[in-house]
Amino acid sequence: MTEIQEKIVERINQKYQAINQNPDVHLEGLVWSNPITYWDYILPDALLNLQIQRTNQPDEMVFIMYHQINELLFKMVLWEIDQVSNHTNITAPFFTEKLRRISRYFDMLSSSFSIMGDGMEKEQYMNFRNTLTPASGFQSAQYRLIEFASTELINLIDYRFRATIDRDTPYEHAYNHLYWQAAGKDHVTGKKTTLIQLFENKYKADFLLKMKKYNTSNLWTKFQSLPEDIKNDTTLIHAMRHYDYTVNVTWVMAHYHAAEKYLGTSEATGGSDWRKYMHPKYQRRIFFPDLWSKDELENWGSQV
Repeated sequence: MTEIQEKIVERINQKYQAINQNPDVHLEGLVWSNPITYWDYILPDALLNLQIQRTNQPDEMVFIMYHQINELLFKMVLWEIDQVSNHTNITAPFFTEKLRRISRYFDMLSSSFSIMGDGMEKEQYMNFRNTLTPASGFQSAQYRLIEFASTELINLIDYRFRATIDRDTPYEHAYNHLYWQAAGKDHVTGKKTTLIQLFENKYKADFLLKMKKYNTSNLWTKFQSLPEDIKNDTTLIHAMRHYDYTVNVTWVMAHYHAAEKYLGTSEATGGSDWRKYMHPKYQRRIFFPDLWSKDELENWGSQV
C-alpha cells in the first residue's frame, strides 16, 4: 500500500468511526457495488418521461418542457438563497457570489422566453390552452417561495394595504393581503376563483410556515443585519440591485410580452387579469427598496 493509499484509508476510518460505523463494512460494500453511470446519477429516463400532453398539438410539448425547466431553475435559486439564509458569518464576497449565481439563473429565465414566445404556433397554443383551465403559471409554488425568501413580507403586500400591516400582523392576515391575491379573485364578486382555491388547498399551510421561517432570514433582512462596512460594499449593493431588477422587472416583463403575444386582450387560463397582476408598475414588487433612489422607486417598471 502506498503512502497516499494509507492516508486515504485513515481518513475513511476517521469518517466512519466518527459516526459509530464499522469502516470495514463500508469498504467491503465497495467491492460489491456497481460503478456509477450518468443515467443512474442524472436519471434522464425518469426526467424525460415527465412530459404528458393533454392534446395532440405538437407545440404543447414545448410549453410543458419550458415550464418544467423553469421549475428546475427555481429550485436552483432557492438552493442558493437558503445557503445565505442559513449562514451565520456572511462576508461581502460570499453574499455577492450567491446573488450573482441567483441572478444568472434569472437572466437565463428572462432570455429563455424567446423559446416559448417564438417557439410555438399561436394557433396551436390557442387550441391547447383551454384544456389547461383553470391551471396557470400563477400556481408555481416555488416562485412564491422565492419571493418569501428574498424580502420582508411588507414588500409583497398589495400596495393598497401596506400602511395597515406591520411585523406584528398575524401571518394569516398578511397572507390574505399579498399582492397576488388580487389576481385570484373575481373582480365583480370579490370571491376567490377556482384558480386560487385549488392553489391554497395545495400550498397555503406550507406557505404560512415558510413565511414564518423566512421572516428573519430572507435576503433583505440578512443584508440589513450585516455590519456597515459589508452593507456599504459597492459590489454587493450592485449585485443586490441587479437581482431585484432582474426578478421584478426584466423577467416579469419578458413573461408579460410573451403572454401579450398569445393572449392579446384575453384572460389568462386561470381567469386572472394578468396585465395588472404582472406589470411591475402596478404591483411595485421591490425586494430591496432602500437600495433605490426616490426617482427609481416612483418610476419602477414604467419604462418597459
